[in-house]
Amino acid sequence: MTILIDRDQGITSPALVPAEADLAREQAGTELTIGLINNMPDPALKATERQFMKLLQSAAGPRRIRFHCFSLPSVKRSPEATWHVESEYSDLADLKRRRFDGLIVTGAEPVAPELNQEPYWRDLTDLIDWAKVNTRSTIWSCLAAHAAVLHLDGIERRRLPAKCHGIFDCEAVTSDSLTQAAPMPLKVSHSRLNELVESDLAQAGYQVLTRSSLAGVDVFVRQYASRFVFFQGHPEYDALSLQREYLRDVGRYLARERDHYPHLPMSYFDAATEERLARFEKRARHERHPALSTDLPALTLRDDIAAGSAAAVLFRNWLQCLGAEADASVLAR
Repeated sequence: MTILIDRDQGITSPALVPAEADLAREQAGTELTIGLINNMPDPALKATERQFMKLLQSAAGPRRIRFHCFSLPSVKRSPEATWHVESEYSDLADLKRRRFDGLIVTGAEPVAPELNQEPYWRDLTDLIDWAKVNTRSTIWSCLAAHAAVLHLDGIERRRLPAKCHGIFDCEAVTSDSLTQAAPMPLKVSHSRLNELVESDLAQAGYQVLTRSSLAGVDVFVRQYASRFVFFQGHPEYDALSLQREYLRDVGRYLARERDHYPHLPMSYFDAATEERLARFEKRARHERHPALSTDLPALTLRDDIAAGSAAAVLFRNWLQCLGAEADASVLAR
């Protein structure tokens, strides 16, 4: 799947751009070619592609983006999700036939006890090695960031005592083009059971750009032929992403698919909602049954979560850097 994004184009789902539209736009200047390797679990598959397309559209300004969606074929999917990927996404083999300005790689829901035992591990490590020399910059998000540093430098992630889940204030550690003009603190969604320790990253030569006093390392970078940017969080999440994850986990608890009731996302629901959810949790522990999910209370988010504000700054700066390099390359020819 390839979709040409500009500021005025509405986005609903992946779609091919008509050839005549391509010809009309070729005269308008340098385009950026961006790929999304969408490995998110089935319930979040379509939401993730829409989030990134809308994010790139708003961050691109006047510059046009040729946006390609892919997914690792070894990520296990339901028949419905498999049909969506096979009918709407480009084949991963097409990725390696051209050079991309930028690449975004998402994580996948873990199914093995160790990352290097995941069924998609070989495909992912091949992608990491390819991206080092065939992109100007690649973003590795959440679990993909953990997998990349494990493959590149043998850095093991560490299990957290409790899930890091919520909206966290992240401050700049050092000056960088990626965080230029960003209002601090950046409010970033994190949702993970593991973490990368800053001292391990620094010892291996990674540069931390932002961190949270509660969530730890947020954004960090490493320069190869491509500039690798790593997100431990999910700046692309929309306002309801964490809510959907929380309700999914509640449903899994009620269905006895998980042993422990999920913690509330931090700094996310308003105080009245947290009180209602605490009462529901007590009831759920005594009346554990899937049908109880129909009695979940109404949910209201806090007013200050600033969903997407961090992503807007980070991705605008990322695209500006990619554009400057692409323009310089054209002029040097």
